[in-house]
Amino acid sequence: MEEQKKDRGVEVEEEGGQSKSGKKVPIAGKRNILITSALPYVNNVPHLGNIIGCVLSADVFARYCRLRDYNVIYICGTDEYGTATETKALEENCTPQEICDKYYAVHKEVYNWFNISFDEFGRTSTPQQTDICQAIFKKLMENNWLSENMMQQFYCNTCNRFLADRFVEGTCPFPNCNYDSARGDQCEKCSELLNPIELKDPRCKLCRKTPQIRDTNHLFLELPLLKDKLEEYINEMSVAGSWSQNAIQATHAWLKGGLKPRCITRDLKWGVPVPHENFKDKVFYVWFDAPIGYVSITACYTPDWEKWWKNPENVELYQFMGKDNVPFHTVMFPSTLLGTGEKWTLMKSISVTEYLNYEAGKFSKSRGIGVFGNDVKDTDIPSEVWRYYLLTNRPEVSDTLFTWADLQAKLNTELLNNLGNFINRVLSFIAKPPGLGYGSVIPDAPGVESNPLTKTLAEKIGNYVDQYIEAMEKVKLKQALKIAMSISSEGNAYLQESQFWKLYKQDQASCSIVMRTSVGLVYLLACLLEPFMPSFSIKVLKQLNLPPERQLSLCDETGDLERAKKPWESLPAGHKIGTPEPLFKDLKDEDVAFFRKKFAGSQADRDVKDRSGKEIAEQLGKTKLS
Repeated sequence: MEEQKKDRGVEVEEEGGQSKSGKKVPIAGKRNILITSALPYVNNVPHLGNIIGCVLSADVFARYCRLRDYNVIYICGTDEYGTATETKALEENCTPQEICDKYYAVHKEVYNWFNISFDEFGRTSTPQQTDICQAIFKKLMENNWLSENMMQQFYCNTCNRFLADRFVEGTCPFPNCNYDSARGDQCEKCSELLNPIELKDPRCKLCRKTPQIRDTNHLFLELPLLKDKLEEYINEMSVAGSWSQNAIQATHAWLKGGLKPRCITRDLKWGVPVPHENFKDKVFYVWFDAPIGYVSITACYTPDWEKWWKNPENVELYQFMGKDNVPFHTVMFPSTLLGTGEKWTLMKSISVTEYLNYEAGKFSKSRGIGVFGNDVKDTDIPSEVWRYYLLTNRPEVSDTLFTWADLQAKLNTELLNNLGNFINRVLSFIAKPPGLGYGSVIPDAPGVESNPLTKTLAEKIGNYVDQYIEAMEKVKLKQALKIAMSISSEGNAYLQESQFWKLYKQDQASCSIVMRTSVGLVYLLACLLEPFMPSFSIKVLKQLNLPPERQLSLCDETGDLERAKKPWESLPAGHKIGTPEPLFKDLKDEDVAFFRKKFAGSQADRDVKDRSGKEIAEQLGKTKLS
């Protein structure tokens, strides 16, 4: 009997985990996983550090969950309100909405190129964001978790306005830092959260003049009063959700420093209006409303958003971000939701990355340093190579370094010589005509389980598959990728030890066992590496002559995991493979030198060089040589 339900005035028919609108809803008895990636600011182009820090990492986990047949949705979008957007709009001489529209399209294009598989990539400047944000605020007011307080804020007499945190710059007050371009909300160099009036030598970001301090009335979330509820949640969930060590450290540092009331309003125009008579000229502070964006973007995905966000018994929330975002997700956002008194789905697991640095320095959006999302497609290096390199270099426990030489080494050694070489050797040999190979047909392999070399290999592969699953379940993505690549190394060693090219002439039955097993390993690698390099897996499926819509799977219920440990069972004897082709192309020394030079300096400097080069070329084109 199909169950009919009504939810918030919308009639919903749950069938196979889908609502009547065709969108996924939680399914009783299944693992229901809600994944979010930190919402990128919409005021610029994401660089590689941003991409690996949250969006790409979350995509790998979402794809893995789909391989395991978990019921999963992956939610992300652009964070569009606040000072950062107003600042960019002033720089580009347009409205905040125009900035949001422009850069939303840029972000979407970059993530499409990287094959990021969002269920919904939305934005926070929506009616749903306003409704949900204001509803949460009203609950906090009703429950007496908010207070009014006068605070001191910089006012610029030249610009005739109160300056929000990001409109103030100065020298970081922390003695071990002293960075001279610290923002009023957070120092980009040491990551410490700041109050603008703590800055030394403050200046208005707009006119560079020294602002004055004035009093202004604001609303505060009373974090000290929520401390007991918050600590109970953190102590329970950090263990149950195996929080990453850097997340635990950052959270406890905040708690140890003592929770203080946190301002949730700002003197701005671009944001969610505060629904309160005394504060109608203010908007919500971006770090109050931005995490609520996860909820509102889900509401844009499905009218049944509460089935995901108010269902803690049946939904597991996994969140991905860079280390500078941790306190807002482990302290601020949970406190906000706990304060409503409603049954919210609170974060179970948090995966946090450190910084990815670029060559000799730090990636920086504000200064345009590094390789940016819109740069990578111009390199002609395929998206799977970029994904692989970023994920092998994922800064899980400490900062890591992007260098062009390292990208070259990993592409040429690991992808080309290990993975690509194994797959090409296997498929090329099977594709050879009868008398030299198998005429593209996978051979039968009777007696495979009694073959000693193959039996030893199968035990190793079984262990690797178990280790891969364990690593992925704990969101140890870099470790899981390394394990998957080890299977390719084992495959190469198996080919060498079997000496299949001799067996073909001397013992065809044994050669058939080696080839049937090896082509099964090729299929297994396409499965295990799909979360990391989806376009690679599509190419492999094509060369195996399997339809691209074929669902790669590592599902327990259908026996996929057990089959993975017996690779000779992956593909049937008699199946005809497609045309083998090289999967990767090497990166030469001259390419590395070219890219290092091309991406040196800031984006602005590079744009000037590009324009100058084009202008010179155009001028030469107009010049007639006598």
